[in-house]
Amino acid sequence: MPEFLLQLDRHLFYFINHGLANAFFDWIMPLMRNPRFWIPLYIFIIGFSIYRYKKQGAILVLMLALSAGFADFTSASLIKKTVQRDRPCRDAVTSKTVISRIDCGPGYSFPSTHATDHFAMAMFLCLAFGKRWRWVGVTILLWAAIICFAQVYVGVHYPVDVTVGAIYGSLVGWLFFVAFKKWQPGFMA
Repeated sequence: MPEFLLQLDRHLFYFINHGLANAFFDWIMPLMRNPRFWIPLYIFIIGFSIYRYKKQGAILVLMLALSAGFADFTSASLIKKTVQRDRPCRDAVTSKTVISRIDCGPGYSFPSTHATDHFAMAMFLCLAFGKRWRWVGVTILLWAAIICFAQVYVGVHYPVDVTVGAIYGSLVGWLFFVAFKKWQPGFMA
């Protein structure tokens, strides 16, 4: 990574991790990045899709799960192991000042798999339902962005990690939605 981008990334990380620190974020951001916190939302999406769209809804849920699974696998098992960027909580420069609000966690930092997974799902759902219910598209993208912000705030990812994860995840979500539409051309949310 070019030195100027590395320095900008570290400065933005410090601003989010330190400069935006407050008791409310300290409480809510660890929850926002915890996948278990979102289980009711996932159950609602599955239930709504199958109830409303029957067989097409089940296929939609399958493709949504495949997009998240593909994003997760390629991000965590391929890209991270190739790039091998240390997390801020392990980096020689930032680890001295990072406020770790959760355990540092295993593995590498780039890209953020949370960002990749959630943006893959968000983009897929935005394309599936955003045309009919515009507020769904905006809400679901905001949901994924909050998860990305939380990753930086709690101290486990840099802004570049979540930004690239979000872009890559969005691409994966789009590709899987295109495949879904080819398989189910009559789907209209």
